[in-house]
Amino acid sequence: MIQQTSFTRMADATSEDYEIIMEHATGFVRQLPDRILAHLALLKGDTGGYAVDRYTHCLQSATRAYRDGKDEEYVVCALLHDIGDSIASTNHADLAAAMLEPFVSEQNHWIIKHHGIFQGYYFFHYLGLDQNMRDQFKANVNWQACAEFCEKYDQNCFDPDYDNMPIDAFEPMVRRVFAKPKRSIYLRNKA
Repeated sequence: MIQQTSFTRMADATSEDYEIIMEHATGFVRQLPDRILAHLALLKGDTGGYAVDRYTHCLQSATRAYRDGKDEEYVVCALLHDIGDSIASTNHADLAAAMLEPFVSEQNHWIIKHHGIFQGYYFFHYLGLDQNMRDQFKANVNWQACAEFCEKYDQNCFDPDYDNMPIDAFEPMVRRVFAKPKRSIYLRNKA
């Protein structure tokens, strides 16, 4: 039988209750890569008007990063950079960055969080927006890295003839990156 707590308010919980909860949480966290990969698959079929669907775009981004010799964490970030498109269409970069934050370096988190603005360099002017909106972050140490990500692994990843690696090649990488948090988001604002 699966143990469950009986409290109805966190203020009434005991340490024994949280032992039960942590036992459940361990299994739930272990399944995180499965949920992420399933969510990524939701991008199949939706082209958004591009020459490839969003899923293929993500595979192509990761494939190009992998073939350029980027490290595993970076490749996983490339794979998941647009995962938020399905449920956060107007702020997809924020959703992807929030998901990745505990598991990746500060630089990779910053790249994913800001790639939505940086990719605008390639098309904002067609929409009546400032093509150089990314320059508001020019003083940030990660500016060049984000510009490079968008140039090499985002804006050019819509080629239907590109030989993408299959998701099976990336699945073990996703599992390793999400195996253990590098940093706790709960401690980042600790005084």
